[in-house]
Amino acid sequence: MSSLLPNLRYAESHEWVLDNGDGTVTIGITDHAQEALGDIVFVELPEVGQTLALKDEFGVIESVKAASDLYAPVAGEIVEVNEALEDAPESVNESPYEDGWIMKVRITDATALDALLDADGYQAVADADD
Repeated sequence: MSSLLPNLRYAESHEWVLDNGDGTVTIGITDHAQEALGDIVFVELPEVGQTLALKDEFGVIESVKAASDLYAPVAGEIVEVNEALEDAPESVNESPYEDGWIMKVRITDATALDALLDADGYQAVADADD
Protein backbone atom coordinates (compact mmCIF):
# COMPACT_ATOMS: atom_id res chain seq x y z
CA MET A 1 0.00 0.00 0.00
CA SER A 2 1.01 3.63 -0.46
CA SER A 3 3.43 5.14 1.97
CA LEU A 4 2.08 7.81 4.29
CA LEU A 5 4.06 10.17 6.46
CA PRO A 6 2.87 10.77 10.03
CA ASN A 7 3.96 14.45 10.04
CA LEU A 8 1.59 15.29 7.19
CA ARG A 9 -2.12 16.02 7.12
CA TYR A 10 -4.29 14.75 4.28
CA ALA A 11 -7.42 15.82 2.40
CA GLU A 12 -10.01 13.33 1.18
CA SER A 13 -9.33 14.74 -2.32
CA HIS A 14 -5.80 13.18 -2.06
CA GLU A 15 -3.69 16.26 -1.36
CA TRP A 16 -1.15 16.28 1.48
CA VAL A 17 -0.21 19.27 3.64
CA LEU A 18 3.03 19.86 5.51
CA ASP A 19 3.03 22.55 8.21
CA ASN A 20 6.28 24.46 7.67
CA GLY A 21 6.01 26.04 11.15
CA ASP A 22 6.17 29.61 9.82
CA GLY A 23 2.54 30.22 8.84
CA THR A 24 3.02 28.47 5.52
CA VAL A 25 2.25 24.95 4.35
CA THR A 26 3.60 22.89 1.49
CA ILE A 27 1.01 21.01 -0.60
CA GLY A 28 1.27 18.12 -3.02
CA ILE A 29 -0.62 14.98 -3.99
CA THR A 30 -0.33 11.72 -2.11
CA ASP A 31 1.58 8.64 -3.15
CA HIS A 32 -1.79 6.88 -3.47
CA ALA A 33 -3.02 9.55 -5.89
CA GLN A 34 0.09 9.49 -8.09
CA GLU A 35 -0.10 5.67 -8.24
CA ALA A 36 -3.74 5.83 -9.32
CA LEU A 37 -2.96 8.43 -12.00
CA GLY A 38 0.02 6.60 -13.48
CA ASP A 39 2.81 8.36 -15.36
CA ILE A 40 2.35 12.10 -14.86
CA VAL A 41 3.10 14.15 -17.96
CA PHE A 42 1.92 17.67 -17.00
CA VAL A 43 1.16 19.74 -13.91
CA GLU A 44 -0.77 23.00 -14.29
CA LEU A 45 0.66 25.24 -11.57
CA PRO A 46 -1.35 28.01 -9.94
CA GLU A 47 -0.21 31.65 -9.88
CA VAL A 48 1.88 33.02 -7.01
CA GLY A 49 -0.20 35.65 -5.23
CA GLN A 50 -3.49 33.90 -5.96
CA THR A 51 -5.79 33.59 -2.96
CA LEU A 52 -7.54 30.27 -2.47
CA ALA A 53 -10.63 29.42 -0.47
CA LEU A 54 -10.94 25.95 1.02
CA LYS A 55 -11.65 23.39 -1.73
CA ASP A 56 -11.00 25.86 -4.58
CA GLU A 57 -9.66 24.23 -7.71
CA PHE A 58 -6.05 25.40 -8.11
CA GLY A 59 -4.73 23.37 -11.01
CA VAL A 60 -4.79 20.17 -13.00
CA ILE A 61 -2.47 17.18 -13.03
CA GLU A 62 -2.39 15.09 -16.19
CA SER A 63 -1.13 11.57 -16.66
CA VAL A 64 -1.07 9.21 -19.60
CA LYS A 65 -4.38 7.82 -18.26
CA ALA A 66 -6.36 10.82 -17.05
CA ALA A 67 -6.51 14.45 -15.98
CA SER A 68 -7.42 15.27 -12.42
CA ASP A 69 -8.35 18.58 -10.81
CA LEU A 70 -6.42 19.71 -7.75
CA TYR A 71 -8.30 21.20 -4.79
CA ALA A 72 -7.04 23.48 -2.02
CA PRO A 73 -6.98 21.56 1.27
CA VAL A 74 -6.59 24.89 3.14
CA ALA A 75 -7.39 28.54 2.45
CA GLY A 76 -4.66 31.11 1.94
CA GLU A 77 -2.36 32.92 -0.45
CA ILE A 78 -0.01 31.06 -2.76
CA VAL A 79 3.53 32.20 -1.96
CA GLU A 80 5.54 29.76 -4.09
CA VAL A 81 5.02 27.12 -6.77
CA ASN A 82 7.33 24.27 -7.72
CA GLU A 83 8.46 25.51 -11.13
CA ALA A 84 10.68 22.44 -11.52
CA LEU A 85 7.49 20.48 -12.29
CA GLU A 86 7.14 22.36 -15.59
CA ASP A 87 10.20 20.51 -16.94
CA ALA A 88 9.99 17.40 -14.76
CA PRO A 89 6.34 16.55 -13.96
CA GLU A 90 7.45 12.95 -13.33
CA SER A 91 8.89 14.20 -10.01
CA VAL A 92 5.35 13.81 -8.64
CA ASN A 93 5.57 10.07 -9.40
CA GLU A 94 9.14 9.63 -8.26
CA SER A 95 9.02 11.70 -5.06
CA PRO A 96 5.47 12.86 -4.22
CA TYR A 97 6.39 14.03 -0.69
CA GLU A 98 9.73 15.70 -1.46
CA ASP A 99 10.64 16.85 -4.98
CA GLY A 100 7.06 16.53 -6.27
CA TRP A 101 5.45 19.19 -4.07
CA ILE A 102 3.18 21.58 -5.96
CA MET A 103 2.81 24.82 -4.01
CA LYS A 104 3.36 26.65 -0.75
CA VAL A 105 0.53 28.62 0.82
CA ARG A 106 0.42 31.18 3.63
CA ILE A 107 -2.62 29.87 5.45
CA THR A 108 -5.30 32.21 6.73
CA ASP A 109 -6.39 29.92 9.58
CA ALA A 110 -3.92 27.53 11.22
CA THR A 111 -6.77 25.62 12.86
CA ALA A 112 -7.78 24.47 9.35
CA LEU A 113 -5.01 21.88 9.61
CA ASP A 114 -6.95 20.23 12.43
CA ALA A 115 -9.83 19.57 10.04
CA LEU A 116 -7.60 17.48 7.76
CA LEU A 117 -7.05 13.75 8.15
CA ASP A 118 -4.10 12.17 9.89
CA ALA A 119 -2.29 9.27 8.20
CA ASP A 120 -4.67 6.63 9.61
CA GLY A 121 -7.74 8.60 8.58
CA TYR A 122 -6.42 9.09 5.06
CA GLN A 123 -5.45 5.41 4.82
CA ALA A 124 -9.10 4.51 5.40
CA VAL A 125 -10.15 6.86 2.57
CA ALA A 126 -7.47 5.49 0.23
CA ASP A 127 -8.44 1.89 1.03
CA ALA A 128 -12.08 2.71 0.25
CA ASP A 129 -10.97 4.00 -3.18
CA ASP A 130 -9.19 0.76 -4.10
